[in-house]
Amino acid sequence: MKLASEAVDKVRRREHRKLKADGDNRLARSRYLWLSGQENLTDAQQERFEAIYSQELKTGKAWAYMEMLRDLWHHEDAASATAYFKDWYKRVIHTKLTPMKKVARTIRERLPNVVSYCTHRIPNAVAEGMNSKIMSIKRRVGGYRNPENFKTAIYFYCSGLDLYPR
Repeated sequence: MKLASEAVDKVRRREHRKLKADGDNRLARSRYLWLSGQENLTDAQQERFEAIYSQELKTGKAWAYMEMLRDLWHHEDAASATAYFKDWYKRVIHTKLTPMKKVARTIRERLPNVVSYCTHRIPNAVAEGMNSKIMSIKRRVGGYRNPENFKTAIYFYCSGLDLYPR
């Protein structure tokens, strides 16, 4: 989503530069409106956003594609998420929004990793944290010759097992 937000901002900046050259300041000071979730906007900000969005600018189209991409994370399994992404990808690739096309291609290259979240519901940060803890256990004793002993150590240190249960 960070890539998509940056792409929307690039589209906004390019379009603002072009409009400003024609004397049009519609997109001035609107960055926060495009990059924040709609649930975080005040009523006044929401009204301003809707006024700008209804003018059918390129920035509005890029924002709409970003919001469509946000729905990718709500799928229950990898198959439905992949189908949703392919539909989204087709829509984005046939636009003239170069930054959004770049985001679509980047996600397509890493699609199996992206949709794995839909299956396991474990974000990358949590997986990296678990891996770090497991590797610290391995370093603590200098490695394990027996894989079963290594598994036991992981279960012991990561699940808070009591060495002397009552």
